[in-house]
Amino acid sequence: MNRFEKILDQFHRIPYAERLERLAQWCDLDPQELAILQGKNALPIETAEHFIENVIGVFPLPMGVATYLNIDGRDVLVPMAVEETSIIAAVSATAKWLRRQGAVITTEARGRMIIGQIQIPRLEFGRATVDRLTLHTRELIDVANGVVPGLVARGGGIKSLEFREMPREDGNGQMLVIHVMCDPCDAMGANLINQVCEALKPEIEDLTGERVGLCILSNLVDGRMAYARVEIPGLDPELVDGLVEADQFARTDPYRAATHNKGVMNGIDPILIATGNDWRAVEAGVHAYCSQGGGYRPVTHWFELAGDAGVDNSNSEQGTKTIVGEFLAPLAVGTVGGVTQLHPVSRIALKILGVQHADELARICAATGLVQNLGAIRALATVGIVKGHMRLHASNLAIAAGASESEIAPLKNELTKLLEREKRINLSRAKEVLEELRRASLH
Repeated sequence: MNRFEKILDQFHRIPYAERLERLAQWCDLDPQELAILQGKNALPIETAEHFIENVIGVFPLPMGVATYLNIDGRDVLVPMAVEETSIIAAVSATAKWLRRQGAVITTEARGRMIIGQIQIPRLEFGRATVDRLTLHTRELIDVANGVVPGLVARGGGIKSLEFREMPREDGNGQMLVIHVMCDPCDAMGANLINQVCEALKPEIEDLTGERVGLCILSNLVDGRMAYARVEIPGLDPELVDGLVEADQFARTDPYRAATHNKGVMNGIDPILIATGNDWRAVEAGVHAYCSQGGGYRPVTHWFELAGDAGVDNSNSEQGTKTIVGEFLAPLAVGTVGGVTQLHPVSRIALKILGVQHADELARICAATGLVQNLGAIRALATVGIVKGHMRLHASNLAIAAGASESEIAPLKNELTKLLEREKRINLSRAKEVLEELRRASLH
């Protein structure tokens, strides 16, 4: 057991104070940071007033850490802000299982470009407009980079322009869309690219005589992709077959693909929320990417690893197989700028992750989404999803039933036993069990 595993030993069972102490040891958190994690000035109203309009309060979410993840050879705790009971438990249990299996998770950042769009809604001068823009591309890039000198100084900024001519959906002529390709360095870059597009609007109109319409970023950032891969050896052939069949189900049926992808995003959105990133933009980009080509496909792919020339990889002595899982999708995230740096908890979340750069954060998101997906489809392919989910849901039912602080643990214990016997629990039954416990305590 290495130091990381010692820190995590019985992590979900130990008291909260000890959990924080171990977290502080691993992540080098100071007393002020620990106080923020305990809700002390986590988001003062004075700060919230500057984030949005019409502030009336704050809405706390539980934040936990997913444990046992080893990504690209580095042990990492992954902070996740989320209300759903089973998410952190599932990814942690799956990551622990992957360690036992000797699985390796590797990731890559593929590309750095985000996209700004400048629309010419009705192309009046056809190819002549495209030719003129092409001729003056360098000048337009120089104008654009004048808007973001800080990015340019860090090696980023506007790198190229692309021109997309397409027929209007209403059949009324042609539309031209200019893609402004920008390297935002470690920022998500939405505000920066929007400013650039607005600055280019009058330049393009003067240059071409065309009328420019919308100027806005695209959330389909397929120039900034994150890839994750896990290879799991030594598996029971039946489990491998079940995982492959789950993959085929999602590839065949968009109704299943939607739920499959929701499970992936269960692992990604909570990290984005914890780090102050725009989870809605990432969701939009991922689902748009999965819809390219006219259908809707899963964002992960699970397949049996075959040997040379397609030979089955079953081990003749042990009768095991190896499965590979892959994730590839656009993930435009940031580690600087916006709420990421302004929110006290987000700064701590980034420190817990041990990341400095946006690419690192995107790769961790990709890996965690892949592991989360594996946890879900592994459960579906074996014991089913209800058993594990409802066992974790027992705490919520205990609170909803009206249990006091001292009653929650014994009620949860009784509900877990009930679930084993009857295979289902609900709020009405939880209330009945709570009354039984209270009557028993009087005797």
